This record gives sequence, structure tokens and C-alpha cells, in this order.
Amino acid sequence: MLDSRLLRENPDLIKESLRRRGVELDIEALVRLEIDHRQALQGAEELRARQNSAGKRIASLEGAEKEAAIAEVSELAAEQKEAASKADDLGEELYAALLEVPNLVAEDAADGLTEQDADEIKRVGDPAGSGADHAALGESLGIIDTERAAKVSGSRFGYLKGKGALLELALVRWAMDHLVEAGHIPMIPPVLVRERALEGTGFFPEAREQVYEIPKDELYLVGTSEVSLAAYHSDEILDEEDLPLRYAGFSTCFRREAGTYGKDTAGIFRVHQFDKVEMFVFTTPDASAAEHDRLLEVEESLVRQLEIPYRVVNVAAGDLGASAAKKYDIEAWFPGEQNYREITSCSNTTDYQARRLKVRYRTGSGNVVAHTLNGTACAVGRTILAILENHQQPDGSVVIPEALRSYTGFDSIEP
Repeated sequence: MLDSRLLRENPDLIKESLRRRGVELDIEALVRLEIDHRQALQGAEELRARQNSAGKRIASLEGAEKEAAIAEVSELAAEQKEAASKADDLGEELYAALLEVPNLVAEDAADGLTEQDADEIKRVGDPAGSGADHAALGESLGIIDTERAAKVSGSRFGYLKGKGALLELALVRWAMDHLVEAGHIPMIPPVLVRERALEGTGFFPEAREQVYEIPKDELYLVGTSEVSLAAYHSDEILDEEDLPLRYAGFSTCFRREAGTYGKDTAGIFRVHQFDKVEMFVFTTPDASAAEHDRLLEVEESLVRQLEIPYRVVNVAAGDLGASAAKKYDIEAWFPGEQNYREITSCSNTTDYQARRLKVRYRTGSGNVVAHTLNGTACAVGRTILAILENHQQPDGSVVIPEALRSYTGFDSIEP
């Protein structure tokens, strides 16, 4: 959530950010609502002060004067209650309106509105020639079964079998070991959360249609452990000397994939259920840009060790989620498609999530809203697919990257 002071002090900054995102919101109406709310609060406080002052005089009065003073206090109390109720209503209206406003886009985020407008920063590795795609490889190797998954759960689900299942477990432990070495605290967080966690991280209201809901229990399935990790310190005041706080969460994730009908229906590239190892950081405002670069380097290091060719892109403003000020994607080369596809991302959400979740830290001059960042260390399913396509052999087998062999216990997967 943006600081409401920006509405008073620099509404043009918000308008320019919305323009870059391609989002239309009536900021002038929001400014008027913020003014109305402040005036309503001030009016309620003035009435309370008058009520208190009149109440203090009653003890020194007698007779008709006392009765008149009591009547005045009663009238002021009724007026104050009505004014406070109006201020509360305007406050709720303002809060709901502010929830619709996305984070300010960073000055150095790429311009443009679509995925194709991302700014390529670099390429690493030599893209391999053509080969079988991951759907065909998963079937021929006997490690991915989407046909039976469709029978059991419907479309966009898959079974990982045999060495495919062992490869997933190896990737999770391998990634987690590297993150612990990089200073992250390992976490296995809840995947069912209350609405406030999704609202606080900016997934509500923007991405509500992507989230599975359990109405009977008023809980939601997360699409990333970012949600649970961000909410971990909600309503807390942290100690500045403890920052940065770096976490690494492993969880199963769930996404409805609404609006993607007919897209990536083969294999398990785009599914409703998947596993991820996610990094999450609480830090200070002056350190968040450097922390963003650090998260990207951690992600790159992991992809390089898996010997997967990739490129890094600075995501266009119009393709950012509501909470992100800037985001980097790592796109792996997929020989079967002859294309780069996203396998990890990392975002700087500045103070947007922490302000909603009320996460602050102590300083000598008062409490300050923290900055938060997130990054996918390993989207397990997509990483497996990138390994299959980039390490396939002429005989149809797939060689396991050397970095993983001590974790898998095998060097290859054969048809």
C-alpha cells in the first residue's frame, strides 16, 4: 500500500507510475477522499475536545446552569459519535481505494506494457539445438504422467514418478542447502492462509481470481510461500540490528491459472499445483536495491550450476504485479520450443507489502516501515523440465547435472 501522504504531497508521482503500468485510476477522486477523511477525523476530534471541556465544567455548576451543561454534553456526545462514525466509514472507503493502487514503479524498471517489452540484460550459456520437448521427454522417460493425473484431478495436473520424483526431492534439498549457505533461514510455512495475508502481500484484490478459496474455513491456498513468509512478521516491530532477515521457504503452491485456457496445456509447465523454494527478505530502505541484485545473483548461481543456458530480463512496468516496483526474470532456454521461458523471478516490493502488513523496525528517530523482497530460488517443476530439455542425449536419455548427482544418487534417466 502506498503512503497516503503521497496523495497530498505528490499525486503526480502516482499518476506517472500508473501511466507506465497502463493502469487507469481516478487519483483526483482518491485525493478528495483522503482530504474528506482527514477533515472528518479533525471534526470528530474537535467535538470530542468540546465534549470533554463541557464535561469538566459540570461539577462547578448548580441548578439550571448544570442542567444546561449536561444537555450540552449529551448533545455534543451524540454529534461526536456521528462524526466519528462518518470518519470511520470514510477511512474504510479510503483503505479499500488504496488497496487498488499498485506500487510505484522503480525509475529503472523497463518501460512497456507486455512480456515482450522486457529489457534483456544478458545471456549466459550456449542454447542447444533442437530436441524433444519436455512433454514428450517426460512420457518417454516414464517420469511424468499427466493422463492419469487428468483422470484423478482434471487438467493441468501431473504425477512425477520414479527418478522424476527423486529428482524433485534432490533439487529441493540442493537449493535449500545453497540458500542456507547464503544466509537464509529455512522455513516450511503454511500453505493455507487468511485473507489478510493475501491482501497484505498485494495479491488481493489484483489476483484474487488466481487463488483457490476454502470458504467454509475462510482460508486460501497460496500461490507462493512469499505470502506466508511476508505475513510471518505482520504487526511486529523488528530491531534494526537484526536486518536483513533472510528466509527460504519450501512449499507446495496452488494457482487457478484463470485466463490461460489453451496456453501451455502439454506437460507440466503450467499447472495448478507445483512446488517452489522461495527466498524472502525484510530489510531497510537504503539496502533494498542492493538486496535485489543479491537475490538475482543467488538465482543465477543456481541456474549456472545446473548448466542451463538462460537470459535475464528487466520486466516491463506494465507486466509487473501490483506489489512489485521492479522485477527480474530468469528465462531458461528450452530447445524443444526454441525459446526462452521464465523459470525464476525476483522482485523488490519496497515498503508496499510491509505497510499493509504493518512490519516496521526501530531506529533512534522512531519506527520505520521495512522493505521486502522475494525471489524464486527453484520453481521445481519448471527447473526439471529445463534439465530434461537441455541435458537430453541422442539415445533419448537425460544426463543429470553434476551439481545434483550427490543428491539424486544417479547420473542419468533412461527411457
